[in-house]
Amino acid sequence: MAEAYFPVGPGLGMEENFLSLDDILMSQEKLPGRAETALPRLALLLGQGVGSAESIPEGSKLEIPLWLAKGLYDSKRRIISVELPKIYREAWRTIFSADANVVDLHKMGPYYYGFGSQLLNFENPENPEIAQSILQTFVARFRRIMDSSQNAYNEDTSALVARLDELERALFQVGQKGLNDFQCWEKGQASQITASSLVQNYGKRKLAEVDG
Repeated sequence: MAEAYFPVGPGLGMEENFLSLDDILMSQEKLPGRAETALPRLALLLGQGVGSAESIPEGSKLEIPLWLAKGLYDSKRRIISVELPKIYREAWRTIFSADANVVDLHKMGPYYYGFGSQLLNFENPENPEIAQSILQTFVARFRRIMDSSQNAYNEDTSALVARLDELERALFQVGQKGLNDFQCWEKGQASQITASSLVQNYGKRKLAEVDG
């Protein structure tokens, strides 16, 4: 019997995958911003009006869903300006640099890596520092995540994943599946060990790039 839905992985870097439920949810995350010009008929959509025909005045502070911010943003026309969410600002980047493992990423934003990568679509002088901080945070947390996934066999892992963002939770699950598959193989309950879907999908992408 075929599955009703085959999970689709999120996009990489600044690109979104519009077939991915994770990317759809991530695009609903809101950005602080400012209307640089009057925005007609957007007041109701952004929760700032009671009538669909109301406009947002120039200079208004906004909380804009990522998908709408990307559609409105134009560095030449100056329709809206976008501010950095606090977790990507210098003060928080310093905390991540000191010890990234102490931060509850799920509480601060369940799509820390994906959302942070999308911020690079907006012109900001801090973009190089943001990109470097995201990469360093991932590297610093990766080993502990995989070590935890490999040392929790037949245990309640809810406490281990509670502080992880959605990408990290997916990696944790991959590690858990690999551990469970190995245990089954070691006990003679499986005929062979197969590559994880994460590795297989990465291989397919590399082949597509070569063919292209």
